[in-house]
Amino acid sequence: MKKILHIQRSDTPHWVGDGFPVRTIFTYQDLAPHMSPFLLMDYAGPVEFTPSEHRRGVGEHPHRGFETVTIVYSGEVEHRDSSGGGGLIKAGDVQWMTAASGLVHEEKHGADFAKNGGLFEMVQLWVNLPKKDKMNKPRYQGIRNSDIPEVLLQGGKLRVIAGSYLATKGPAITHSEMNLWDMRLAKGSKNIFSVPEGHTASVFVLSGSIKLNEDKTVGAAELALMETAGQTFEIEALEDTKMLFLGGAPLNEPIVGYGPFVMNSQMEIRQAFDDFESGKMGRL
Repeated sequence: MKKILHIQRSDTPHWVGDGFPVRTIFTYQDLAPHMSPFLLMDYAGPVEFTPSEHRRGVGEHPHRGFETVTIVYSGEVEHRDSSGGGGLIKAGDVQWMTAASGLVHEEKHGADFAKNGGLFEMVQLWVNLPKKDKMNKPRYQGIRNSDIPEVLLQGGKLRVIAGSYLATKGPAITHSEMNLWDMRLAKGSKNIFSVPEGHTASVFVLSGSIKLNEDKTVGAAELALMETAGQTFEIEALEDTKMLFLGGAPLNEPIVGYGPFVMNSQMEIRQAFDDFESGKMGRL
């Protein structure tokens, strides 16, 4: 079984704009070198929003050098960007935005959700791009719930968003090898999973609790990071549990980030700011 290296949680929520009350679970300034190709995780909610004529969210802002992956569990998120990408995603849907060479985007609650209010819960990940792909053209993937294949587990189910589980492949187009699985496990269920040797591996529990590798208990809003050595890990659900698995082939490249830009050198970061300020990333 893979050794558990660290368990991390955040109990200090903050607002991104006026629509996303998030807990930042990890960033490119702490665990990212051990989470490659993943750079950051924000967990928003669960929180109840009252009906409003105002569409809450976060306004126009830039990105370069990575991808944002938004998984909606409850509520709605609408995205638009300066490359022409955009769309509305609802519960079960995933938005995979490749910022790459740079764009400006905004994220708002969907119009119907704003009008009616309700429970909101989502995870947003930042996924690093290999150096060779950081200056590619931006791309947008709107992945519907119905497009994400589901595999039955012992006492649960697993949705393959990216990568593969056994013979089932996910719909997301990625720039490096990775697995992103959305799982639901019933209390008392026990499953053994296998991932490629040398890949990073971590699990994030949104709700419920698990016993990982018959060793550590991982509770709600906690992330467990495992070593890259070994291939198997075991999850026993101590309660009905909703969770994510993140893993992939490490990029083994320098990570230099500042705010909304993640590149490989300070010079590239300075160039990103210059390009944004001169309008080269576009405007909404």
